[in-house]
Amino acid sequence: MSRFDPRGRVNRALLVGVSEYEHTKPAAWDGVAGQLPAVRNNVSRLRQALRGGVFEDREITDCRSPSHDDFGEDLRKAAHEAEGLLLCYFAGHGAVPSAGNELFLQMRNARVVAGAQAVFPNATSFTEVLTVLAGSGAERIVVILDCCYAGNAAKVWHDFPGRQKILLLMSVQSNRLIDSGDDAGPTPFTGALVRLLASGEELSLLEVFGRLRAEMLGAGLTTVFGDPWEPQLAAAPDTDVLLAGARPVDPDPVAPVPLPVPDTPSSPPPRPTPPATTPSTDLPPPPSPSPSSSPSPSPSPSPSLHAAPPDSSSPTPPGSPSRPSSDERSSPPPAREPSPGASPGPPPGPRGEREQQRDREPSEPLLRRVLAALRRAVRALIGAVGALFGAVVRWFVRFGLPGRAVLIAALVIALAGVGYAGHRFIGAGGAHECRPPLELRVLTDPDLEPAVRTAADAYLTAGADTDGHGCRRTGITVYSAGASAAVTALRQQTDAWQEPREEDTNPQRDVGPQPDVWIPASMTDVARVTTDPTGRTFVGLHPDPQPFAYSPMVLAVPGKTAGQSAGERAGQPLSRLIADLHKRAPGTGVLRADPEVTDSALLATIGLYGGGADPRAAEQGVRGTGPPAATAAALLCSLPADPAADSSTAVLVPEFLLDSGVGCAQRTRVPRTGEYPADVPALTPTFVRVGWDGGDRDAADRQDAVDRFHAWLTGQDGLAAFADAGFRAASGAGHALLDPGPAGAGVLRDADPLPGAAGRAAMDTALQRYRSANGPGRVLYLLDSSGSMHTRWPGPSGGPGILKQSLGGLGTQDEYGVWGVYDGSGGGNHDEVLGFGHHRRTDAEHRVDAAARVRDAESDPHAALLAALDFMGTRGADDKRPQLIVYITDDEDDNRLTGKNLSEVLERARQRKVPVDMVSLVGGSCDQGRPAAAVAAASHGRCLDVGEDLGARLHDEVARVGTGED
Repeated sequence: MSRFDPRGRVNRALLVGVSEYEHTKPAAWDGVAGQLPAVRNNVSRLRQALRGGVFEDREITDCRSPSHDDFGEDLRKAAHEAEGLLLCYFAGHGAVPSAGNELFLQMRNARVVAGAQAVFPNATSFTEVLTVLAGSGAERIVVILDCCYAGNAAKVWHDFPGRQKILLLMSVQSNRLIDSGDDAGPTPFTGALVRLLASGEELSLLEVFGRLRAEMLGAGLTTVFGDPWEPQLAAAPDTDVLLAGARPVDPDPVAPVPLPVPDTPSSPPPRPTPPATTPSTDLPPPPSPSPSSSPSPSPSPSPSLHAAPPDSSSPTPPGSPSRPSSDERSSPPPAREPSPGASPGPPPGPRGEREQQRDREPSEPLLRRVLAALRRAVRALIGAVGALFGAVVRWFVRFGLPGRAVLIAALVIALAGVGYAGHRFIGAGGAHECRPPLELRVLTDPDLEPAVRTAADAYLTAGADTDGHGCRRTGITVYSAGASAAVTALRQQTDAWQEPREEDTNPQRDVGPQPDVWIPASMTDVARVTTDPTGRTFVGLHPDPQPFAYSPMVLAVPGKTAGQSAGERAGQPLSRLIADLHKRAPGTGVLRADPEVTDSALLATIGLYGGGADPRAAEQGVRGTGPPAATAAALLCSLPADPAADSSTAVLVPEFLLDSGVGCAQRTRVPRTGEYPADVPALTPTFVRVGWDGGDRDAADRQDAVDRFHAWLTGQDGLAAFADAGFRAASGAGHALLDPGPAGAGVLRDADPLPGAAGRAAMDTALQRYRSANGPGRVLYLLDSSGSMHTRWPGPSGGPGILKQSLGGLGTQDEYGVWGVYDGSGGGNHDEVLGFGHHRRTDAEHRVDAAARVRDAESDPHAALLAALDFMGTRGADDKRPQLIVYITDDEDDNRLTGKNLSEVLERARQRKVPVDMVSLVGGSCDQGRPAAAVAAASHGRCLDVGEDLGARLHDEVARVGTGED
């Protein structure tokens, strides 16, 4: 075990606590759920517990309720300065999209926009946090997350290149909501953490985690869903770091922080709708009683650090928390005095002085929130000063503030009525009131989102969006969603997009708000929507006749293995380019992103299936480790995690990414050279105006705003953003690069001939063949049932629990079964827990619960794997349906899978050609040379161990074979 001791080095601790939010429901439709008063105590308590041990006081930075930009600035500063240990702590609202594949940390100015991609403006993705931290010169980095869904960060960490020096402590399991506690002390997790760090003992992170987990489980704490509240840890094997050094007794010790008492049976914890059904947002905080109110006999639960609110237009689902009344939801918590024993504050400096001022005047944040609300009201009710004044008085009376505050607010309103803040309401002439800008919603492909967002930002800041009085006329929200989901919604679900009526069909949730502009990556998407629409449509699409930019697809090959001449790099079909690559570098793999998510990956799939190729064989040829990357940029970012794979893997991506690059670990990526397949259609971004039935009220203003943005975007100024991103001209000989400067490394400036756009039928056919190549499928589970499994059997992280989580990747069209693996009395190596066939998920789960049990016996993985390979081999002989064997084990009987036994299993796996996923409940089982790793490699399966989120990873693996129920 390597335990890093940072004492004596230059260390930094960044403590981020977001207790106050500018945009909260119900006042803001796209706000977060509410304030988190308990979080304000976290930073001061944690600072006091850390100082004087590993960290000196000057090495600790408080970051209280920062904006998105302020957090980024402080994070980069801490990362730049740290040389020994860098600690980054966050407490606040956490959010995950429906897919659960990212964690967003919501800052003070965060908003929530529904959709499966890019749905949390002014929230920082955990991937972005890791990217900044990984660039630090610190020898070890510790990240501590105290928020709902904190456990979802484990998957992001695992998929992140350069994670080896980063250790991650998470407050709760993935996909779990937690109680934030009341405002009298810190949140439950941080309270327990502070108690340990302030004990005066010398503690490493692993020791802290072990004690923290034991204390919280021992206290009987539960998540909002009612299961045990269990902190999580993600770290490279045999890696640890000293977090608290022994120190003298603090003359101003941290006050004890008791863990909350779990709810009694008479007051069960609330159970909201599971987060996978909607983009995760927060529940509003409970009402805060005024000083004169009497205590309630049944106090409301504390606000969760992130929770999914029920739809306000729908009845509360069974088991969901009751919805507060409108008055309760509108009332922010009252101001509080600082906690006893609080830290004297951050070190001197502008930000430190602001923090000290906030601590000295605890009512100031409340006043700022009130005044911010008043300013929003002024914009909405400008000209009606009398009505606004009445509204202000009602706000102040509700907050219980004294008459003096009311008079101050009246003065503020009087000034605002004359002309608030000059720049916001007064134009250049000093006498013009600005109307609130009209907000345009722009939907685009995930691969295009960075370029479109950059262009939109430039439009809003370049003066093109202001009128003659200096007033901004338009705001623009750019968001992306899976390309397949967007096409389906526009073609078949426009009625549900306007007014969702069913849980299963809700484009507002799965795609995002109704767009005013759609910019697909391929102009063919418009034809896919408008040709033979299904049923009545409530939307009108008005596309430009031609795309405004162009980017060919390339096979990005590691530079040393690429073709040298232009003839070797262009003008050949994809199959020929791949065949030549394998001749030059045998064993080189080829990967592609998810065709359901981006048009670029679907266009690559057209080439992969070209020449009559079998889709199932083609998909096996591009099968990577884990689920496919969502975007081309994410695919390129994932490769440096394994330097050997990075140097021996080619990827199908848009050419523009080779020119502009991607924002991840560029220093460690293998240089790549683009080869240009002639049969893979190109990206052709196209501007599409979107009109909705019933949108007549502001149709003229909205049309004018769209026309102005269109003229700018497709003109010289707008195309400059796409030139910087590496795009080519939409027309002209050879589609010249928009940027006349030097081309990016690996880009062939004159790659003639270049392909055109895809045909409508080609894209639909490729998507249909891709889906059929991945199901319906067959899966056989082998569940180690030997005696050693008894400690790894119960709960969601036990063998049966992980198996049941993965069943969501299978549907009723799939066939699957479960064997319990152990040495039977009659010489058998397994028994049948669930018969092989078609099952409803609930029936399968009940059968596993009833029939699977630990046996007083050993297991024989050698015999069980041979039997499973033979069983599945006979079933796949007459068709080409995908198949998979999953073996869940603790590796206790690996001594029976060595030598000749192992060789026999490896040979049988190569013969049967059925992938085997080896799922180990202990660490290190997937290391090179271990039996599990060898079986997975020989069968082209996966090896998963406890260093990963096993439930989620296995679910993804199974979903690639099955039709899916989730």
